[in-house]
Amino acid sequence: MIYDQFDTPVGTLTIAAENDALCHIEFPCNRHPVFRAGWTAGSNTVLDDARRQLLEYFAGARRHFELPLHPRGTAFQMRVWQTLAEIEFGQTWSYKQLAQACGNGNAMRAVGAANGRNPLPIVLPCHRVIGADGSLTGFGGGIETKAALLRLEGALT
Repeated sequence: MIYDQFDTPVGTLTIAAENDALCHIEFPCNRHPVFRAGWTAGSNTVLDDARRQLLEYFAGARRHFELPLHPRGTAFQMRVWQTLAEIEFGQTWSYKQLAQACGNGNAMRAVGAANGRNPLPIVLPCHRVIGADGSLTGFGGGIETKAALLRLEGALT
């Protein structure tokens, strides 16, 4: 796994890639930090593209990402993470809406747990999932970071 770090408006991000695909994006503080044994600092095309696209996003010049992704998780987690990509820039969904889009409207807790373990936040926009009452519930990078991302997208005033 090759990784890079760079400063953003929400703090230093760590991005990691393996086999020509992006595997991880980490905030300065993470509820579920990744075990980094064997990671090597470096650069490759995927990391360079990810850095550029993320910085474009923070500058307000990018709404969609075009990166090869390789998140690792259970089949259920993968389904949830793939569904996150359907939430458009500037929109928010409730956990119930996400569960329904995943095929089981009653799986809100399981969807919430999978959402919280998303290894590619921002690119797979778990920050766009909020409580049914509009509250900013749990986020692996912290509620302040979630609020900052939603403000950047115009989904939170």
